[in-house]
Amino acid sequence: MLSLNRATIIGNLTRDPELRYTPNGQAVASFAVATNRSWVDNTGEKKDAVEYHEIVTWGKLAEICSQILSKGRKAYVEGRIQTRTWEGQDGVKRQKTEIVAENVLVLDKPKEWSQGGGSAAPSSGGMGMGSAPVSSDMAPPISNEIAGEGEISLDDIPF
Repeated sequence: MLSLNRATIIGNLTRDPELRYTPNGQAVASFAVATNRSWVDNTGEKKDAVEYHEIVTWGKLAEICSQILSKGRKAYVEGRIQTRTWEGQDGVKRQKTEIVAENVLVLDKPKEWSQGGGSAAPSSGGMGMGSAPVSSDMAPPISNEIAGEGEISLDDIPF
């Protein structure tokens, strides 16, 4: 039997990533991405809607996302959908559906790159990761494959 759990979104971060560590030292970052949809209804009126997606990243991917991403940045996020259920301190059962990201692609330049006239990158350099083709307007991808153990260290990232 075939089964697929894959989510792909492109949108803007609604808040800076929040980086935390589990008791055993595993990094986890969470942030939200807003996606917009426009359509024309039966009366010819243009309608707009916004969906908010909770994103979770783990390990080195979480650490990298917390350093590179910020509120307002446009990002491509790919991962799997997961729903967690827990009981709050008040005894009420809660649940949250989120995307556990496996790949993240920053789709815009940091604001400071466009300030001060000119298109040169800041002296700290770009992210310098990955080999996926990207345009000059986009930063390279961040993925679990790239950020995975033994493949790249945070010391290798030029920022």
